[in-house]
Amino acid sequence: MSVVKAENEEVSIRVDHDKCVGSGECASSCPGEVYDLVDNKAVPARVDDCIECCTCVAVCPQKAISHSSCE
Repeated sequence: MSVVKAENEEVSIRVDHDKCVGSGECASSCPGEVYDLVDNKAVPARVDDCIECCTCVAVCPQKAISHSSCE
């Protein structure tokens, strides 16, 4: 499994790149602009900007994102 993980003291975000199809829903929906698409895969590049709203988890069509605040 290929997982990209980003975390700080408060938040942990994981994106399963085996599931991610690069739809960009997370990037376009995230109010904190946490995500970038790199090689058609979501990357939580700015975890410090996360407001813990869980929108990324809700909009991901492949359920590739897990978030410590959304469990």
